[in-house]
Amino acid sequence: MTDETADTEIAREPTALYLISPLDVGGDFPQRLARALDAGPVAAFQFRVKDMDQHQAARLAEPLQVICAEREVAFIVNDSISLAKRLGADGVHLGQEDGTVEEARKALGRDAQIGVTCHNSRHLAMDAGEAGADYVAFGAFFPTTTKEVKYTAGLDLLEWWQALFEIPCVAIGGITPDNCAELVKAGADFLAVSGAVWNGDEAEAVKAFHAAMEAAL
Repeated sequence: MTDETADTEIAREPTALYLISPLDVGGDFPQRLARALDAGPVAAFQFRVKDMDQHQAARLAEPLQVICAEREVAFIVNDSISLAKRLGADGVHLGQEDGTVEEARKALGRDAQIGVTCHNSRHLAMDAGEAGADYVAFGAFFPTTTKEVKYTAGLDLLEWWQALFEIPCVAIGGITPDNCAELVKAGADFLAVSGAVWNGDEAEAVKAFHAAMEAAL
């Protein structure tokens, strides 16, 4: 690499882990979350529950939020702007039917982290960025049993986004320590992972992800 090339390249922060909760966050899950976060650096944790009233969701979220705060891990609520506001969460992750970035910003404030699911769409991602999203999420990149896969994304999407935009991008969908290297190399700023962590030993999984991500650099 020439000095001229080095000067024109923009340094990128290392890819970071973004944990997404399983649907069942009761029982011993708070202990499991603490164990996972203590196993290696995690940038954010997304609280994702379905078909649950807000009072119950808030009750389950509160101990998890404390665990994240103690470790300076961003606590992000999936889908619900109102729950994120109720909890004083660090941010919200919006699907395409969960409200707008503008609505979330108005409710949660300028410091909230607002992410948007953009599937495999360049158009949706550019719209989200223009609306003021803090990150965009692409996927699924691999088969996953965590949720129904309606869209599949390719590595070229990450490469395109990284080349043109400064807003961070998140890769999601079926990501494991064994297949994450190509996502890191393609430019994913964050790897959003769920089943690969919670379906086994969460601490060992986090360690395995970090080893794989470091090896990919």
